Amino acid sequence: MIDLVAIIREKMDRFRENVSRIATRCGRNPQEITIVIVTKAQPIEVVQAAIGAGATCLGENYPEEAQEKIRAIKADNVEWHMIGHLQSRKSKIVVELFDMLHSLDSVHLAQKLSLLCQQVNRVLPVLLQFNVSGEESKYGWHAWDESGWDTLLPELERIIALPGLQIKGLMTMPPLFENPEQVRPYFSRLRVLRDYLSRHFPNVIWDDLSMGTSVDYPIAIQEGATYIRIGEAILGPRPTKFHHRQGSDK
Repeated sequence: MIDLVAIIREKMDRFRENVSRIATRCGRNPQEITIVIVTKAQPIEVVQAAIGAGATCLGENYPEEAQEKIRAIKADNVEWHMIGHLQSRKSKIVVELFDMLHSLDSVHLAQKLSLLCQQVNRVLPVLLQFNVSGEESKYGWHAWDESGWDTLLPELERIIALPGLQIKGLMTMPPLFENPEQVRPYFSRLRVLRDYLSRHFPNVIWDDLSMGTSVDYPIAIQEGATYIRIGEAILGPRPTKFHHRQGSDK
C-alpha cells in the first residue's frame, strides 16, 4: 500500500532544503519564506496526507471547493490561504474560513470584505494583487507601467482606510515562460512597487510578496518573495478531470 504521507513528507523536506539553499545563497533568511502548498483540485485524502506530512499553510483557488475541504478536515494547526481570484459574492466564505487573502484586487471587493469582517469582529490579513505584466488574462491593478503608479494611490488610500482589513503586502501572477529567468523583470517590478508604496504609505505593513510557483520559485526568492505557491512539485499531479482555469498556481 502506498504511504502517501511519507511520499509527500520526503518531497516537502527536499523542497524546503532547496528553498533554504537558494535563500542562503542570495543572502536571505530562509525563515522569511513561507511555502503555501496549493491544494486546489486535490482530493481530501491528498490534503489530509499533506497535513500529516507537516504542511501548515495550504492555498486554495476556489471558495466552494475549499469550503468543503476545510469543514471536512477541521485541522486546527493549518492556515488556509485564498490565493485565487475572489468574486465579491463569495467573500463571506473567505471571511468565515480563511486565514489570509492573497488576491485583493479592487476597492469594491475590499469594501465587501471590510463590511463582513466588521460584522463578525475580525481582521483579515490581505495582500493586494497587481498585474505587472500587462496580460489581459491576469487580475489585479494595472501596474506594468511605472509612470502610472501615482494613479493607483487614491484607490489604495481608500482601501487602507477600511476597517477589518490588514494589508500585509503584494501579490502577482507573472506570464508563463519556458525559461523561468524570463519572469525576473516581473518579480523585480513587484518588489520595486512594494518599495514605492511603502514610501507613500509608511504606516502600512508592506513586508510580504506572494510570487513564485513550482516553475519559477528560485527567481521569486532571489527577488524577495516571502510566500511561494507550490502545488504539484510537492503533491504530485492533480486529477485528470481538473481543467486549467485562469490564475492557477502550480
